[in-house]
Amino acid sequence: MKSKWTSSKPINGLRHFVLVNKIKEKDQFKNLMVSVLDVEISLKISNMELINRDEWTEGWLNLPKSESITKDYFKYKLSNDSKEGIKKIFINNKSIFNIS
Repeated sequence: MKSKWTSSKPINGLRHFVLVNKIKEKDQFKNLMVSVLDVEISLKISNMELINRDEWTEGWLNLPKSESITKDYFKYKLSNDSKEGIKKIFINNKSIFNIS
């Protein structure tokens, strides 16, 4: 599966993400996605969600700045929600982001 993805709608105001790891949770594989612009914005989604073309596009779409970074991003950064979420990202040996 490719590593660069664009969300069809902003997630905390951002749309460009990278797939950094696959993890197994409760007998299901999840994809750990992290924003290209802000590592604090990360999410876990199923394979079905990721391959849903209504939700995600493989690769990074060339979008106007107003569509790739929305006002919701600035609201998110000012809120307390930006302080919560995934605190550490563990990358497995097969990840393209593993530099060790």
